[in-house]
Amino acid sequence: MTDLTTNLAPGLVLKNPVITASGTFGYGREYEPYLDLAALGALVTKGLSRRPRHGNPPPRIVETACGMLNAIGLANIGIDAFLERELPHLRAAGATVIVNLFGETLEDYVVLARQAGDAAGVAAVELNISCPNVKAGGVHFGTDPKLTAELVGRVRTVCPLPLIVKLTPNVTDVTTIARAAADSGADCLSLINTLTGMAVDIRRRRPLLANVTGGLSGPAIKPVALRLVHEVVRTVDIPVIGMGGITSAADALEFLLVGARAVQVGTYNFVDPAAAVGIAAGIAAFLRTEGIDSVADYVGTLRPERAGNNR
Repeated sequence: MTDLTTNLAPGLVLKNPVITASGTFGYGREYEPYLDLAALGALVTKGLSRRPRHGNPPPRIVETACGMLNAIGLANIGIDAFLERELPHLRAAGATVIVNLFGETLEDYVVLARQAGDAAGVAAVELNISCPNVKAGGVHFGTDPKLTAELVGRVRTVCPLPLIVKLTPNVTDVTTIARAAADSGADCLSLINTLTGMAVDIRRRRPLLANVTGGLSGPAIKPVALRLVHEVVRTVDIPVIGMGGITSAADALEFLLVGARAVQVGTYNFVDPAAAVGIAAGIAAFLRTEGIDSVADYVGTLRPERAGNNR
């Protein structure tokens, strides 16, 4: 048997390296008709805030070439409703649950992390830091290394769970943000979040999204995501989870090859609701074919030779 066990942090060892990404998997139970939640490495919940949010007005999803733009606006049921209604169901299903949290102020994140940290059945916390700090004039937490460091450091003091920080690609140098998060107490980093994009109707002469801009995801962003994961892996000494345009085991293996210890499958869940378990099986099949006993033995083994050098 191929060993797919993946160690992301003290207390966070997954049965396989395939995780479903926040915002694409609901609260988990929506996908139960299609797969066994317990077979996933883990699932990441839809982003949770202190209070329920309705999100942006429609239209808020647009299909693009090789991808999708979304401007959902972080609609969610709120942390209290999730812990009361959804978490017990996920525990009963045997799922490994990572909760994604976001806020508009530092205090929001602290309160949310404390609640999640006290909840039985939560395996880890993932911080969405691609959010504007309303008390700092709307500056995004994930675009300013000082804000990133302050946020992660504050959350670290109240949350005993493994702490994953999800990075935005919409910065000049993602490695400065990665260092700030790692140095302030993050156990693991996940990237990339969506790229900011836009689509328009040339006849109506209007944006296709009510919000005008949205987050681009899907296969179109994979080369960018792969490059940024590669850079971050070489910058920090903590584990990295890679995501962005993964639709197959081969895609996932590319991220593992450049050093990610695990991957998240996002937009492709809408195409194939059982994609994550199929990708995990595909990774195992590839490793067996290559004579590799453990996924850990494949991670980060990219050869430094120049492209085209097959020796």
